[in-house]
Amino acid sequence: MKFSMTRPVKIVMLGAGGTGGHIAPHLYRLLYSLKRPVRFILCDGDVVEEKNLVRQNFTPADLGENKAKVLAERYSAVFGLETEYVPSFVEDEDQLGSLLEPGYLWMRQPGHAYNVRVSELVILIGAVDNNKSRQLCHRMFYRATELIYIDSGNGEFTGQVVCGVRRGGKTYYPPIGIVYPDVLVETDKFPTELSCAEASVSAPQSMAANITAATIVVDMVYNILATGSSTVRKVTFSTQTVNVRPELQKTSTRRKQAA
Repeated sequence: MKFSMTRPVKIVMLGAGGTGGHIAPHLYRLLYSLKRPVRFILCDGDVVEEKNLVRQNFTPADLGENKAKVLAERYSAVFGLETEYVPSFVEDEDQLGSLLEPGYLWMRQPGHAYNVRVSELVILIGAVDNNKSRQLCHRMFYRATELIYIDSGNGEFTGQVVCGVRRGGKTYYPPIGIVYPDVLVETDKFPTELSCAEASVSAPQSMAANITAATIVVDMVYNILATGSSTVRKVTFSTQTVNVRPELQKTSTRRKQAA
């Protein structure tokens, strides 16, 4: 599937912890290299705790600070990019809808001798650890006329990354909720709905799985923005077997009839 290499870009990432924290530095570097306007908004309501230092991209100096704030300020300063962050969990359709609303810029485009009004290419990255947030993203995906929605999820050793694409009100690549329907079964809670006891218990993950998931997300975004083409709809992986398996876009082939 082809993507514009000249349109301005807006990326909204939900989650700045295990996977999101490893996505951020590479995504900032990628955006720095692009020759077009870019916006990157990080969202997370969690703060850095000592237990996070083992597998998440934080240091002891970050303890007690909001995760989205730490990453946004650290890498925007390194790469000289303006950045935005939301120091709270995004759990409301109106709030997420506002974040995903594309902006418009007047800029020169191929085939035009003058500036034209161009909308941002919006990419939503889900680096969350609960299905209720995925259900919110799923609803917003189908509400959007155009949206790229990349969701990552992993356990201790295995995981998957799914890229959903909508354009012109049509779904070209299905999102995580269609590829894995169990995601849409409401069995968990938003982070703000958890009790202290529930919040202290989390599914086991590993640094290797988080980094692998983050790398795949960055690869997908790189292909979309830097090469203008992507055929990868889903990737599954195992860090135990060092195995990464992509599922590519299906291409229809027509047999030529004999003359």
